[in-house]
Amino acid sequence: MFSSSSSQSSTNEDNVLELADFVQKLFQNPEQEAVASEIEVLQSIYGENAVKLWHPPRTQQDRKSNYKQTDNTIRYEVELSLSSPHEDVTVRILVSLPVAYPVSSPPQLQLLSRYVGAFGADSGLFGCILRTFISVDGVEWTPDTVCVFDGLQSVVERCTVWYENRLSMEKAGELQREDAKEHSGRHTDIPPIEAENHISSQDAISIEPLMNSLPEGLELFMTEPITDRKSVFVGRACRISHPSEVPLVLSHLMANRRISRAAHPIINAWRCPVGSVLHQDNDDDGETAAGGRLAHLLQILEVNNVLVIVTRYFGGIHLGPDRFKHINQAARNALEIGGFLEVAESAKKTGRGRKH
Repeated sequence: MFSSSSSQSSTNEDNVLELADFVQKLFQNPEQEAVASEIEVLQSIYGENAVKLWHPPRTQQDRKSNYKQTDNTIRYEVELSLSSPHEDVTVRILVSLPVAYPVSSPPQLQLLSRYVGAFGADSGLFGCILRTFISVDGVEWTPDTVCVFDGLQSVVERCTVWYENRLSMEKAGELQREDAKEHSGRHTDIPPIEAENHISSQDAISIEPLMNSLPEGLELFMTEPITDRKSVFVGRACRISHPSEVPLVLSHLMANRRISRAAHPIINAWRCPVGSVLHQDNDDDGETAAGGRLAHLLQILEVNNVLVIVTRYFGGIHLGPDRFKHINQAARNALEIGGFLEVAESAKKTGRGRKH
């Protein structure tokens, strides 16, 4: 019988071998040599067990199969320790590299950890990390230059400052007072963990307007909530003119505390032509295969220049395949409200001539 430490050691070895195999495949492509070298450098800095390929949640049987990229975006996660004297506190960061990185697109960083030490990560920290390479006070990105390490070091600094602030607030009793104020008037029969994702249809409607504003020219269209067995699905759509606008919109949504605390806040897919090249990507946000289904929806509807996002609040009852039906319906409703389907239909008629 294996001990838990033996099992963990075996898992770490599998992760290291899996990443090594993936890196070797990257080296075989001259256009991805820089990415492969950067991953090896990160392993040498943070330790070979600190970097591993990112997988969406899946079944035990699926975990036995080899890693395969479902799109052109490379995703891996890095475990980082905070700065001294808090080296025992770690955070997990998802690194997403678009196909144009590092030539013409920056990477995107996302906080995977729900907690930093004993403190629940808030929307402010999440949004700050998401904006690492697009914020004026973030990390400067230079085209054709790898920069993930610089971004990760910035994350360490920000998380350390955030954590130390929380320690100070705890000592002063501020967290206790804020928590008491926040939960006053709430139902006391909702367990603390479930309360984070608990939301009614009326609450979902009241999410808008968001506190921080979108950049000029961007507008979000939001649907009425779809409710099934206490789970709530809210769709949003936004017209985009360049892929760089995607993280701006996602960060805008995650800055809203009620959205960021959902079980799956930003399931999304987008399509955006730049010149003659169609750029597209999707993110399951923990809801396995949901992002790919949204991407397929955009494809069959032939909708471009759009980012569609679905937020799912889990009600405690598993919905099975029905959840995908609601996710797709919420996305389609958002596209319809935003007028994207009318544009797509007009383009079809223009491009194909009269329908028979």
